[in-house]
Amino acid sequence: MYWIENKPTVEVHRRLGREPDVKMRKQMRILLLVLLLALCANAGFFDTKFGQKIKQTLGKIKAAFNSTALVAIREKFSNLREKIKARLTLSPERKAILEELMKQIIRIKKDKVQEDGDSIDEINEKKHIAELLYQGDIVLTKSVYIVCLYNENDVPTTHHSRGQANEIVEGIEKDGVRDKRQAFKDYRYPNRLWSKGVHYYFHYNATPAVKSVFKKGADLWQKDTCIDFIEDDEAPDRIRVFKEDGCWSYIGRLGGEQDLSLGNGCETVGIAAHEIGHAIGFWHTHARYDRDRFITFNSHNVKRDWLDQFDIQTPATNDNYGITYDYGNIMHYGANSATWNGQPTMVPNDPKYMETLGSPIISFYELLMINKHYGCDSMNTSGVDNSAYAKRLFNTIQRTALRLNLRNPAGCGTTYEATTEPKKFRDVVGNKNAGQRPREDMDFCYYWIKVSDQLMFDQLTGTVKCYLQAPEGSRIEVKITALSHGLATDGCPYWGVEIKTHEDQRRTGYRFCAPEDVGVTLVSTSNIVPIITYNRFYATTVEIQYRIVPGSSSSKPKPLPQANCVDNQKCALLTRTRNFCNSKVFTESIKKALCPKTCGYCR
Repeated sequence: MYWIENKPTVEVHRRLGREPDVKMRKQMRILLLVLLLALCANAGFFDTKFGQKIKQTLGKIKAAFNSTALVAIREKFSNLREKIKARLTLSPERKAILEELMKQIIRIKKDKVQEDGDSIDEINEKKHIAELLYQGDIVLTKSVYIVCLYNENDVPTTHHSRGQANEIVEGIEKDGVRDKRQAFKDYRYPNRLWSKGVHYYFHYNATPAVKSVFKKGADLWQKDTCIDFIEDDEAPDRIRVFKEDGCWSYIGRLGGEQDLSLGNGCETVGIAAHEIGHAIGFWHTHARYDRDRFITFNSHNVKRDWLDQFDIQTPATNDNYGITYDYGNIMHYGANSATWNGQPTMVPNDPKYMETLGSPIISFYELLMINKHYGCDSMNTSGVDNSAYAKRLFNTIQRTALRLNLRNPAGCGTTYEATTEPKKFRDVVGNKNAGQRPREDMDFCYYWIKVSDQLMFDQLTGTVKCYLQAPEGSRIEVKITALSHGLATDGCPYWGVEIKTHEDQRRTGYRFCAPEDVGVTLVSTSNIVPIITYNRFYATTVEIQYRIVPGSSSSKPKPLPQANCVDNQKCALLTRTRNFCNSKVFTESIKKALCPKTCGYCR
């Protein structure tokens, strides 16, 4: 006798030369479902309000999921809720940081653009399936026990496979103290990789829109990695792309057939690329085990049923390959995800990144990480030397990140030279003729503002009067003076302006898409500022003012008078446990607000 709880385990029987008995499998699944429901009922799980919601949801989507596994997994996390809540509760010093961060964020009125929802978590919540999924859009595998009738020597054998859910639960139970490991890297790595290409096919219910956005999303991963996507409905390992309720996927290659859903509201290239990111092995960025170094999570604002969804991965299942946290990753949820009161659930330690969270665009560092995960940068798992290919690939994605040598649509994008006198430029991007509805494809415009030497002209003669060289170390100040309204949502998925003022311009810049952002002023750390505008809804406008400022000008706040320079009471703990003053994660303004004396902000 045997039973199968995950689709991939069918592969084990095939490797032993036997096809599973379909009739027996169905009988056992029905029996197991009855047993599981009985166990859950006896344990009181379905007696709870949350349990009732799960029960109702199962009735709606039982055809799409393995219900027995999902209920068991969800119950496991429900039982760990108090432990997860304790892990997510802010310490006194983190509360002090959050209070200061909240003072600095810009309060924005969020727009509702799409009836089905403007983000994955909103869409799945409206479809009432978010409660069943891990972190809102992930289907986890559960521990699988397979008892095969006979092995190749006609001897009964038992196989046991630890699932993703068990890995996560064990990490929570052990408080995350495990060996070091945003990519999924468990005991089956590299067997979870699609080393022979990602094979997929479209279910008969996949609409033309689903097919189109999936192919475009796949191409965004394929063109800058060594991963190939191949449409093939007969491949042993394949993804079935279909239109079920919500947007969701499994993590990594499971073996056999696995599903990826792009339901109503999910038919966007950004959402498709996000779900494909899961399928090729990515967890959410905000689940990285080092998240709390970059994000302050506010559990008070999270819906009660979602609290256990925001726990972080352990190093055992999460390998970041030494790559920095990027707030603009496409695998990151928005700042207001799962909020019950409209207040942020996640606040970046650099508050100017609030609108960047929930990005619709794959970042440079995600491409770099997936290339490392698949061995595209060296000898891959099949023994192929990719080093020459990797060098070309790295140069390509770096040029893309820095927006170098990219062609602009007619009428937008250029290079501007900044001087000490303020100048402005106005950008209009999009397509008014497409009407008031989202388009599949994003239009981009790329601008570069550079420090320029100045020629001073005699106004009477028109001749050059003198030549003024830009001061050494000059920087560029950029100020937003106008922005379109009506499309302000988490992550700016419909339009936005991205301004790169950091030293590392491969990182995603600050993104803005709300009229409340008018007046935001940024100062560069170098003598060039890339600015990207993008749009996929009607047409939008942004106006930017720019000028040269002395090298000494920066975002560093002015020193406080000695009489007013007093540390916050939590400062001693912050500096003792976090090396707070030297941290590159927190902004200068946060350091000045909490530890002005200790961090040297006194006159």
